[in-house]
Amino acid sequence: MTDIPQLTLNDGTKIPAVGFGTYKLNGKQGAKDIVRAIHNGYYFLDSAFNYENEGTVGEAVRQSGLSRDKIQITSKLPGRRQQYDQALVTIEESLYRARLDYYDFYLIHWPNPQTGHYVEAWQALIEARKRGMIKSIGVCNFLPEHLDNIIKETGVTPCLNQIELHPYFSQETQRAYNKKLGIVTQSWSPIGRANNMLQNPVIQEIADQYQRSIAQVILRWHIQLGAMPIPKATSDERQKENLSLFDFELSQTDIDKIKGLDKPDGRLKDQDPARYEEF
Repeated sequence: MTDIPQLTLNDGTKIPAVGFGTYKLNGKQGAKDIVRAIHNGYYFLDSAFNYENEGTVGEAVRQSGLSRDKIQITSKLPGRRQQYDQALVTIEESLYRARLDYYDFYLIHWPNPQTGHYVEAWQALIEARKRGMIKSIGVCNFLPEHLDNIIKETGVTPCLNQIELHPYFSQETQRAYNKKLGIVTQSWSPIGRANNMLQNPVIQEIADQYQRSIAQVILRWHIQLGAMPIPKATSDERQKENLSLFDFELSQTDIDKIKGLDKPDGRLKDQDPARYEEF
């Protein structure tokens, strides 16, 4: 397996160019799947309070036999806990659930702009970082106006913005805004979820040309866009395949062909951060 390149964040932290998603990996089997991923070379694990698997992730890290400092772990603050005091307690609870002394990354899961507590949630993350509970802080699903608000109020820019990003929703404007602010874009659902992306004939033709799987071509597309994908896979074969991305390169023509699949309504579940509220 090719060595995974590192990305440098605006706070100086280095992260691998590909991470591992743990959504719906729970309990004993979930821990086994995550341990397998760690042994296959994934050293960045993405979780969330609302996935209800922080304990599973922490257990997998302990079972892996690797020292804690070799693995970067993310969790996320749920919408119902965005008020400042609640947010701090929730971060403590996240640590207790996982039996960890700190999280490498903690993110606000959704801005929930109608509820309107995301600025104080950001202030709580800044405080938690000062207290040593978190090393780096970021957000998910933040639109430009949400980013502008938290930066204006606190002077602190997130290091990551994790957004829905895949060939049917390429988020060109949001990616450009993140880049302008020095924020790394992470991609959730990078190869789609419960749709036909893995059978798409345009991507299949490109995959045949490179003698790669459709998933590999899509993940390579993310990397060449400058985004960090976080795919989830449980089988040994798929986990290894999803990391084997750095010994080939897509042509600009092929990147543009995949971009051409973009749809105005390409969100998988119509979760527009301008109005969607997650609790």
